[in-house]
Amino acid sequence: MHLEGRDGRRYPGAPAVELLQTSVPTGLAELAAGKRRLPRGAGGADPSHSCPSGAAGQSSWAPAGQEFASFLTKGRSHSSLPQMSSSRSKDSCFTENTPLLRNSLQEKGSRCIPVYHPDFITAEESWEDSSADWERRYLLSREVSGLSASASSEKGDLLDSPHIRLRLSKLRRCVQWLKVTGLFAFVVLCSILFSLYPDQGKLWQLLALSPLENYSVNLSSHVDSTLLQVDLAGALVASGPSRPGREEHIVVELTQADALGSRWRRPQQVTHNWTVYLNPRRSEHSVMSRTFEVLTRETVSISIRASLQQTQAVPLLMAHQYLRGSVEAQVTIATAILAGVYALIIFEIVHRTLAAMLGSLAALAALAVIGDRPSLTHVVEWIDFETLALLFGMMILVAIFSETGFFDYCAVKAYRLSRGRVWAMIIMLCLIAAVLSAFLDNVTTMLLFTPVTIRLCEVLNLDPRQVLIAEVIFTNIGGAATAIGDPPNVIIVSNQELRKMGLDFAGFTAHMFIGICLVLLVCFPLLRLLYWNRKLYNKEPSEIVELKHEIHVWRLTAQRISPASREETAVRRLLLGKVLALEHLLARRLHTFHRQISQEDKNWETNIQELQKKHRISDGILLAKCLTVLGFAIFMFFLNSFVPDIHLDLGWIAILGAIWLLILADIHDFEIILHRVEWATLLFFAALFVLMEALAHLHLIEYVGEQTALLIKMVPEEQRLTAAIVLVVWVSALASSLIDNIPFTATMIPVLLNLSHDPEVGLPALPLMYALAFGACLGGNGTLIGASANVVCAGIAEQHGYGFSFMEFFRLGFPMMVVSCTVGMCYLLVAHVVVGWN
Repeated sequence: MHLEGRDGRRYPGAPAVELLQTSVPTGLAELAAGKRRLPRGAGGADPSHSCPSGAAGQSSWAPAGQEFASFLTKGRSHSSLPQMSSSRSKDSCFTENTPLLRNSLQEKGSRCIPVYHPDFITAEESWEDSSADWERRYLLSREVSGLSASASSEKGDLLDSPHIRLRLSKLRRCVQWLKVTGLFAFVVLCSILFSLYPDQGKLWQLLALSPLENYSVNLSSHVDSTLLQVDLAGALVASGPSRPGREEHIVVELTQADALGSRWRRPQQVTHNWTVYLNPRRSEHSVMSRTFEVLTRETVSISIRASLQQTQAVPLLMAHQYLRGSVEAQVTIATAILAGVYALIIFEIVHRTLAAMLGSLAALAALAVIGDRPSLTHVVEWIDFETLALLFGMMILVAIFSETGFFDYCAVKAYRLSRGRVWAMIIMLCLIAAVLSAFLDNVTTMLLFTPVTIRLCEVLNLDPRQVLIAEVIFTNIGGAATAIGDPPNVIIVSNQELRKMGLDFAGFTAHMFIGICLVLLVCFPLLRLLYWNRKLYNKEPSEIVELKHEIHVWRLTAQRISPASREETAVRRLLLGKVLALEHLLARRLHTFHRQISQEDKNWETNIQELQKKHRISDGILLAKCLTVLGFAIFMFFLNSFVPDIHLDLGWIAILGAIWLLILADIHDFEIILHRVEWATLLFFAALFVLMEALAHLHLIEYVGEQTALLIKMVPEEQRLTAAIVLVVWVSALASSLIDNIPFTATMIPVLLNLSHDPEVGLPALPLMYALAFGACLGGNGTLIGASANVVCAGIAEQHGYGFSFMEFFRLGFPMMVVSCTVGMCYLLVAHVVVGWN
């Protein structure tokens, strides 16, 4: 920091601030003009001595005696703002002779000693080499804020500060009022729209189709209808046959008049055909829907005929329903609703659970307006209770598990294995999470790993948020390696048509495992690169924290000074120079601090011994019970994937395990366990399931699939496979980042199968399915709500006080998603286009 004198010279070092004796009524004008009092003299100047004028800029005044010695012995002190103000108001020697402080100056006297500018100090007396003189310089520089505060008080600037705070407070209240009013008006509007249109319900007609008989019906069109939805229920399959022309199928033919007819030309008949294939297993039933555009208000004719290999009749249920609004309008509404939900979550306007509930309400209101309002029973059926049961059961298990001290014990063991090296520990945790998630469900893996990681970070003074985000990202990557690691993979492998094409558990796992290993090899260095300048330690030394606070105080004091006069401009310049000097000092200390923590901990063995004494197993008997039940539950998870005779889903296994452990642990205070259940996370998933199913009814997911198929057909034949793999990977990744990957995968499988069966396209189905698996699984890392494990991890972290926002996850997750999908796409292109592994 520098100060310019009248001669234009710049004096480096601490600003020479005039500290006045009580008998000298001098103001800030002398400070700005460069006037200084008393030449260099002894440290114990007489307090009654009149101060003769000396060379400008040669000396300043500071308190002497015990008070000054106490300041010097304290060293560099970073007190808070109230403490600074209090100390300055009590010490008259560090105040300006202003009307506001005149009474205090008259009551207290002070002795003064000269402190000289470094330009006038000889080499022998240079305070650059003296710690005491450095403290004196720092002491003088700190008093500038006291002078500036007094000056701003004299000019009335401090009187404006409450007004500024009042205006900011009013602005916040206004924004809060606008938010609440807008959301409430939106909810009221959606509620009114939902209540105006009744639940029409579907009237199912039972049909007995045979090769010898056809079924036909004529429907009268509605005035405001633009779409006709036809639903079929029975032993149906969504995808096309593996060998076209040899499968049993049903053809639905819809005939209506063309809207281009006129008085002179008779309207032409327009016919739409819909082919639905029958399931050889007559006991399995599914519901399929197709929407047709209504061209005119004339009568619409529906004819259904069956192509069967036997003469035995096939039972079938049919229902029809007229809808208001075109497909494009419904897709636009669905896109707007999804964008609104993401805006609420990204900008943290409301909690993500409430955002999902608002989106569900808006989607249900849109369905009611177009004439497809679902009943309460159907809305409840949209919720995936198996996932909710899995979450609830595992949360109960983990809540009881935490009472044993097992998580603390695991944290100490992980620290011991990493030998005190932070990055070795983080990579080890991410690798273990990726391996476990390849065989367990991602949600289960994060439910087990999140408490251990949080406790480990607390022991090592790390920031749990950064480590948890890295863990959940690698959990999603590892889950894509096997056929049971992620729900999209389970849906793909369970498809009967794909099984007929040769897609089995072993082949799918082998293909995906190689690609995921390549992804992991690239993502670990990328993780280190993304975390290169990030602070992994949760707490900084108190010296750095106080220095940051001091910089904030100096900057705030400088901003409060209005440069309306020459004196105030000079003081403001001094304060800003002080801020700049402190920022350079902070940068140096931060650099030293990060360099120290990045090195290997030399005392890790001593720390291990202390941690082992402090963190031990608190209840060995309860731990044995928990390990037994949890081990049995995990064993059943594995067994459920390989043994079809066990009729227990993942949700049932988790619920039964929770009940077993509650009995064995003899829990009397059940409410304590229930308080540890993430009810907000469970409600978020329930609302998210309703939202995604409603968006599917608004044709959003179907529209994305159809547009992807059209883009693939536009590519020349020799480049079609390459374009198809690239498009499917990136469309699946981006879509899975925004919407749930489970309904998207279920919708895309029949679209891609029909595309592969199209003789004009001629694409193999298996490369498209692998591309869909890579995109749907890895795309969940793009956003916080892109995968279920992300939401579960965020909920548990928030309960422990380490919640992370949408943008915090996005800044790390989206680059990882882009790079991992790029590596997976390159692997598929080499395997299927270059090598020809089809």
